Amino acid sequence: MESRIERIKKQLHSASYKLTPQREATVRVLLEHEEDHLSAEDVYLLVKEKSPEIGLATVYRTLELLNELKVVDKINFGDGVSRYDLRQEGAAHFHHHLVCIECGAVDEIQEDLLDEVEAVVERDWKFQVKDHRLTFHGICWRCQEKTKQESVEKQHAE
Repeated sequence: MESRIERIKKQLHSASYKLTPQREATVRVLLEHEEDHLSAEDVYLLVKEKSPEIGLATVYRTLELLNELKVVDKINFGDGVSRYDLRQEGAAHFHHHLVCIECGAVDEIQEDLLDEVEAVVERDWKFQVKDHRLTFHGICWRCQEKTKQESVEKQHAE
């Protein structure tokens, strides 16, 4: 984690920003909860546990700065809540998401599935792609298994 914080610090410095203690507290929370797709409020509550003096506005500003610098990606899964996702180091693009419409689980696909689509867009529409986002909405494997299990149990009960 410390090496990642140091690289983020260098990224901030190259854009003429400092890694203040408040920013570092926010970055640490994001690193500790990398898999969680936290909202600004979630980040704030976790930061507050460690540093009660840090306010919500500071966390919001830090998240927006990190988004501008492409340290995090601001995402919305269609529920009206912005979430923040650490960008994978060295990744050319944002990773993809699978959002379960039954339980709300969010799974990630790190593989870039859109290289060919980007090539077509750039060639046919003369549009230079800088990034893309892809979110699939459906039913996760966990809910599918649960439904199958409930169906089997229902058949046995009859």
